[in-house]
Amino acid sequence: MKLSIVIPAKNEAENLIEFLPRLKAQVGDAECIVVNDGSTDNTVEICEQHGVRVISHPYSKGNGAAIKSGARAATGDVIVFLDGDGQHKPEDIPRLLAKLEKGYDMVVGARDRASQADSYRAIANGIYNWLSSTMTGHDIKDLTSGFRAVRADKFREFIYLLPNGFSYPTTCTMAFFRAGYSVGYLPIETETRQGKSHISPLKDGVRFLVIIFKVAVLYSPLKIFLPVATGYFLLGCMYYFYTFVTDGRFTNMSAVLFMTAILIFLIGLVSEQVTTLMYKDSDKD
Repeated sequence: MKLSIVIPAKNEAENLIEFLPRLKAQVGDAECIVVNDGSTDNTVEICEQHGVRVISHPYSKGNGAAIKSGARAATGDVIVFLDGDGQHKPEDIPRLLAKLEKGYDMVVGARDRASQADSYRAIANGIYNWLSSTMTGHDIKDLTSGFRAVRADKFREFIYLLPNGFSYPTTCTMAFFRAGYSVGYLPIETETRQGKSHISPLKDGVRFLVIIFKVAVLYSPLKIFLPVATGYFLLGCMYYFYTFVTDGRFTNMSAVLFMTAILIFLIGLVSEQVTTLMYKDSDKD
């Protein structure tokens, strides 16, 4: 089993100086790829000093785009993804691989609450985990962790689905569950990163809502659309009953509520079919 390590990095030279020697000590001769996502510091020079292969983007395309570039270039049967900011411990890689060998297709390093960067992200990740667990029927312990080991052939099936931004772990996880692949979780503790994070709670507030929506549509859209449609239908029934009792007639508002319920249900039905087509080739092997 050949191993590849893929590390997306943007201006992480300060962290890579200490991180890369620790990584090499753990993985030996495994293929190590740092995807330089438009860095303006000496990230490339640091990687070359430590004998690490570098793939450079001419400008910053995003964390997900870096992951995709690394996955396409990796030659290993198994790929381990981890961040270049020094938060993930290379010493945990053997533990991930050991669990992967137990029959999993992907093993994710699950952070505890103490390992979250701040309370905002801890709350957000808690909501992500709850929603995704409800959708899939599986206990998802960390939906957004960027530290994971995957079987390369299965991961590449979903490269076209992955966004270029920071929500690639969400998409990847839901795609694996939707395709019926085995996903496992391993408790990890993260370290404090050096320098400033590229994620802004204020800027990424909209991303919070987008991820919640994507969790739904990537797995089973009808599980979201059907309850909403049912709610509008029941609201229409109640309003019709109220107007019938008070005015003895069927009002336009009741008609609008019923039509809204039908439209939402139909949108969910079409979305469910589109989602099925997205995964139709996942069992081609």
